[in-house]
Amino acid sequence: MMNIVERLNEALAEGKPVVLCTIVNTKGSVPRHAGTKMLVYSEGHFEGTVGGGEVENRVLAEAMAAFKDGKTRLLTYDMIDPERGDAGVCGGIVTVFVEPFLTLPTVVVVGAGHVGRPIVHLAKWLGFRVVLSDDREELCTPEETPGADLYLPSLLSQIPEKLHLDSRTFLVLVTRGSDVDVEGLPALLETDVPYIGLIGSKRRWAHTQERLIEKGVSKEALARVKSPIGLFIHAETPNEIAISIMAEIIDHYNQMKKHFQSA
Repeated sequence: MMNIVERLNEALAEGKPVVLCTIVNTKGSVPRHAGTKMLVYSEGHFEGTVGGGEVENRVLAEAMAAFKDGKTRLLTYDMIDPERGDAGVCGGIVTVFVEPFLTLPTVVVVGAGHVGRPIVHLAKWLGFRVVLSDDREELCTPEETPGADLYLPSLLSQIPEKLHLDSRTFLVLVTRGSDVDVEGLPALLETDVPYIGLIGSKRRWAHTQERLIEKGVSKEALARVKSPIGLFIHAETPNEIAISIMAEIIDHYNQMKKHFQSA
């Protein structure tokens, strides 16, 4: 049990969402006793066990659903007669508490330039976890851009290797040019993030798409990218552009929450 608790603390320290599944009550013959824990990660792997077999399969399915809707669950399974839908034949009853530990939604700002700086400030003020990344290490610092939770000097293509990206991660690409986008976007399009926004004109994005298609990226994958980025509010200054971008992310995030709450 201590090992599971240690893993839970490690995951939270690293900003990784996890779901803790704990047997809270048993009756009769069951594989595991009350207090037994299992820790489930968003990628689907897990540590520990709540008994294996069909009970564990059902608990894992509920844990994965909890990553999406953020809701706790109190699950009770009979283990008597599989033919009537029970989860086993041991003869007992087991109750499992499923508790999600979700991180704050994360905004990853790629580009520490004149637009990236106000986005970092605004996203932090709005309550998001903020990561700033740029391959120019001298710009990716708290001195140049205060307010980020994490500074990640990195090539765009290497971000998925160095940072946990999931269904609560919003990628804001305010890069310095199409060359950076062409090199880095293919790796980002292989992730399951719900939002990839790219700054630039329609002409720049059309040119970038052409080059990416030549590299073998599908049109279906490119359709995931929102460009030009941000809600249309006639924004001109960097601060105004930052507002339009964060407004779009808030709209996207709130629609996601409503979808999961109604599911």
